Amino acid sequence: MVQPAWQDPVLLPVDTAPVPEYGSGSLADLLPTLVAGQGVPGFTAAIPELTPADRNCVFLIDGLGWEQIKAHQDEAPFLHSLLPTSRGGTGRPITAGFPATTATSLASVGTGLPPGEHGLPGYTARNPETGELMNQLRWRPWTAPKVWQPYPTVFQLADAAGVRTAQVSAPTFEQTPLTKVALSGGSFLGRLTGEERMDVAAERLAAGDRSLVYTYYSEVDGKGHRFGVDSDAWRGQLMYVDGLARRLAEQLPPRSALYITADHGMIDIPFDEQSRIDFDEDWELRAGVALLGGEGRARHVYAVPGAEADVLTVWREVLGEQFWVASREEAVEAGWFGPRIDERVRGRIGDVVAAAHDDVVITASVNEPHESAMVGMHGSMTPVEQLVPLLEVRT
Repeated sequence: MVQPAWQDPVLLPVDTAPVPEYGSGSLADLLPTLVAGQGVPGFTAAIPELTPADRNCVFLIDGLGWEQIKAHQDEAPFLHSLLPTSRGGTGRPITAGFPATTATSLASVGTGLPPGEHGLPGYTARNPETGELMNQLRWRPWTAPKVWQPYPTVFQLADAAGVRTAQVSAPTFEQTPLTKVALSGGSFLGRLTGEERMDVAAERLAAGDRSLVYTYYSEVDGKGHRFGVDSDAWRGQLMYVDGLARRLAEQLPPRSALYITADHGMIDIPFDEQSRIDFDEDWELRAGVALLGGEGRARHVYAVPGAEADVLTVWREVLGEQFWVASREEAVEAGWFGPRIDERVRGRIGDVVAAAHDDVVITASVNEPHESAMVGMHGSMTPVEQLVPLLEVRT
């Protein structure tokens, strides 16, 4: 039924957003569950469907969500065949966490904590100490890593408990601050090609009676951003990574469990004015805003002091039919960032948080030209972005 022009718009209630399964089925729960099964003190099995193994390997494919695997059986026959094994044989996905973006998700994986505790609540977030917007993926401007994220990683705690621990990834990631605060502990083994990473991951898995190995591949996400998940370039990467997963699975030593997961899914956004709302060209959305953080489908909006209520009202009026638009307090209360929020993290969350419901993004053509030109996007709580696989191979 067509809504009469005089009728007030139907705004999306904050409590209708599908909050991630923190504590029972999110990325933050994966490593704690695995190391609890290996006898590492201080951890409990948060994902009850998983069965303990002496040797655990996590292969994280950046950008390859649950919905993408389901939709591409021809390009990913091996991964598609494993869908029934997901989440301990239930055939169900887990959730990434909010926002569904790489920096946040990798920190959740490595620390075993939701974003409200590890403190990387988005692609960019305001540093309350300086008032500057910090890019948490590229770590700019420089911020002391251990101040920004002070908790030990699960890898560090597992290594201290005698589990043989390793990360196998591209050499360029070894010294990055994000690796230091989220994925460090045990040995870092840099390998250039995907095939080398799979082979070394299998070797390191076999090196201990109890072992925990993490390996990573990024280019599915890279091609998705640049060309979209409906492109031949993206499909080519999916075919390649399907072969990598099979290669690793075929080399697993005895008493092993391989878990194939992702940090988020992805959605293609059309290049039209209805689908791409340009903050830098919209005087209503800019009014009273000091900083625009986050990314296109998961925005942190930092208001000029005293303008918080007005900014919330305007953003709801302009975007509330297409985005879940919440105040900081509402987003925290609804559990978007997890059940607990550290005080050091609270000020990093926007005064207003906007999470996309429809196929739409808030770009910033002047201040974020590279990000605004991307085809594939992610960040919000919709199934295509939020649901990630937890495919399993055991020996």
